[in-house]
Amino acid sequence: MNFTVIAHAVEVDHGIKRLSMRFIKKYAAPERQRLSAELCDEISKELDKLGLITLPRRLPTSENEYVFVIEKNSTLGQTVAVASTLAALDKLGQSPLPRLFDNYPEALGHLGS
Repeated sequence: MNFTVIAHAVEVDHGIKRLSMRFIKKYAAPERQRLSAELCDEISKELDKLGLITLPRRLPTSENEYVFVIEKNSTLGQTVAVASTLAALDKLGQSPLPRLFDNYPEALGHLGS
């Protein structure tokens, strides 16, 4: 897997880039016919090593979907990390802000990992 092109694209666009899963697959595993959940998890781990996170946090397996790739240490990246933690606590029923995601139902789906 070679994600230097993706990392540079994110850097050039000031810490965030919207990419298709087809584009990401091209650099992750061009020899693969399809994206699997396991491959998407592996891609997320490799992006994390480069200091990048995605939104949605769990990558879709459809090549027709788009995701945002964000620098983890940027203001936006840190905000997504905090929101993802709140989403995880909410799923466990331990949210410090009960009913927060009642007002943001789509956010909960994108932040969960």
